[in-house]
Parts: sequence; C-alpha cells; structure tokens
Amino acid sequence: MTQILSPELLLAALMLASTYALVAMGLNLIYGAMRLLNVAHGEVMMVGGYAAYWGFTALGVSPLLGLFGAMALAALLGAACYQLFFKSQTRNSAVAARLQANSLLIFFGLSIILQNVVSMAFTADARSYGYMDELVQVGSVSVAVNRLVILGISVGATVAVMAFFRFSIYGLAIRALIQQRDAASLVGINAERVNLAVFCLGFALAGLAGSLISMTESVTPFSGFPYTIAAFVVVILGGLGSLGGTLVGGLLLALVEVYGVALTSAAYRSILVYGLFILILFVRPQGLFGRKAI
Repeated sequence: MTQILSPELLLAALMLASTYALVAMGLNLIYGAMRLLNVAHGEVMMVGGYAAYWGFTALGVSPLLGLFGAMALAALLGAACYQLFFKSQTRNSAVAARLQANSLLIFFGLSIILQNVVSMAFTADARSYGYMDELVQVGSVSVAVNRLVILGISVGATVAVMAFFRFSIYGLAIRALIQQRDAASLVGINAERVNLAVFCLGFALAGLAGSLISMTESVTPFSGFPYTIAAFVVVILGGLGSLGGTLVGGLLLALVEVYGVALTSAAYRSILVYGLFILILFVRPQGLFGRKAI
C-alpha cells in the first residue's frame, strides 16, 4: 500500500499521462475529422525528435525554441501528405468510400519511407543530448527539470487545442464538418481547406511530442513505433474521435503502466500495455466515451 501511494509513482504517472495524451491527440484528431488511421504517427514524432536534436547539437538552438521548428516541419510534412495522397481521393466518392481502409496502407508505406530515409541520412545510431537534466526537489520527490518542462508544455498544448475547438471559428468549423460533413459543406464550410488544416495540426502535434520526448530519450529512425502503439491504445481507451476521451485514456494507460511495472517488473510493461488494449477491445470496443465529435 505504501508503494501504491508513493508520490514518486504518482508524479511519474502524471508526467507520462500528459505525454501520452499529447502523442495521441494528433492521431485522434485526424481520425475524428477524416476517419483516417495514421499508423505513421510515431514516425512523424521521430522526425520532430531529429529536428530538435540537430537544432540543438548542430545549430545551438534551445529545444524550447526548436520545438516550433519541429512543429513547422511536421506540419509541412502533413500538408504534403494530404496534397499528394488524400486530396484527390476525397473528391472521388467511389474512392472515398474505401479511403479509411486504403489509408492504413498509405500511412504504413509512409512510415517505412520515413524510417529508411532517416536511416540513410543519419544512420540508425541512437542520438541523444542533455538539456535541463539537473534534478530539483518537488516536495519529497527528486525529478529532472526537463521532465517538469515536458509536463508543463504537454498540459499547456493540450488545453490550447481543446480551447481552439471550443472557442475559435476555425475549430467550430472543424467540429461541424465532423458532426455532419454534407450539411457543413452546404452552409459554406470549405471541406478541403479544413482537411488540410486538420492534417497540418495533427502532424504538428506529433512533431511537438517528438521534440519534447527527445529531451529525455534517445532518437533513432525506429523510435516512433512504440509511441504509435501507445497512441492507438489511448485512442481506443478514450474513444475514436473524442479528444476529451484522449485525456482520460492517456491517464489510464499511464496509471496501468507505471503502477503495473512498480508492482510487478519492467519486463511486464509490454504485456500490460497490449493486455489493456485487447481487454478494452473485448469489453468496450467503442471506447470509454464512444465515437463523437471532438
């Protein structure tokens, strides 16, 4: 019982939950708006991680500033992906009916391309850097400053995205398109422009997550895959298309992972994550909050 109530575990769970929620939000946003499952989400994060790494080590740019460059690079990648692979397909009603299934193959191909391009450009060596890694005391817990920074930025970015969809005109337009695509088009909402914005925002959030994670973990061309799995688990937990559910899903996965490993062993981490994923698919496949608009 003492171990379960440990403030170290609680803080670790909160920090991991904020990261998972941010990682999954971009994935769930694209699905909610267009019903496309981006299995290359982790590779986009990896690109953001490399952008932060090279910005800091080669150019001397602080990762806190470099994250804007990582977001911009990821957003450009999202815009290119939409223009090249999905824009023409959304115009064709016959193809659009199969787009959700086809998107898995398209994004899978994109993930392989990104992994191999980065491997050829930078080799497969793990790359890391030290930034704000000194320890500070938070109550009775010693924690690295960079982890507190990640917690703060992740929470701030999540709140900003939620506020964007609740209060901005563009966010409301996206929500309207999600709720009733045909009716939204009839009242003058430009579906293609909204789709492009969703891709850019979803990819930018992945780039932000990758740049933040690079401050505490090594980056390799293949480091994104575990986060793709984690994002899918969070999305399934919270409900496909529900950004509010993403927050709860991220917290639940973090609690299961942190406390599960603490009570058992680190060797059980993958078993716990995949076990939770399979369990929720059997017990409540629509997620805790079901499928709804943002």
